Amino acid sequence: MSESSRSSGGAEPRDRRSLVKLLGDLPGLVVALLKAELAQLKAELVRKAINAGIGIGLFVVAAALLFFMLGTLVAAAVLGIAVALPGWAAALIVAGGLLVLAGVAGLVGVLVLKRGMPPAPTETIESVKQDVNAMKGMGDYDH
Repeated sequence: MSESSRSSGGAEPRDRRSLVKLLGDLPGLVVALLKAELAQLKAELVRKAINAGIGIGLFVVAAALLFFMLGTLVAAAVLGIAVALPGWAAALIVAGGLLVLAGVAGLVGVLVLKRGMPPAPTETIESVKQDVNAMKGMGDYDH
C-alpha cells in the first residue's frame, strides 16, 4: 500500500509540472502561431500583387503596340491612297505583325492576371480556419 501511494504520489507532481509547463508555454505558442499566420498572409499577398503587376504591365504593352499599329495603319492608308503599292503593302505587313504581338501580350496578360485572382488571401484564411478548428479539437490537424 505504501508503494502504490508512493508511485501515485511521485507521478502527480511530475504531471502537475508538465501541465504547468504546458500552460506556461501556451502564450508563446499562440504568439508563434500568429506570427506564422501573418508571415503566410504577407507572402501570399506579395505573390498575388506580383502576378497582378505583371498582368497589368503586359496589358500596357499590348495597348502601346495597338497604338503603334493604328499609326502604321494610318501610314498604310496614306500610302495606299498615293497608289504606292510596295509602301502600303509593307505598312500592312508591319501592322499585322504588331497586331499579332499585341494579341499575344494581351492573352499572356490575361493568364497572368487570372493567376493572381482573387486578390483575397484564400490560403491564409483556410489555414486560420484549420487552426481555430484544431484549437476547438475539431477537424483534421497534425497530432
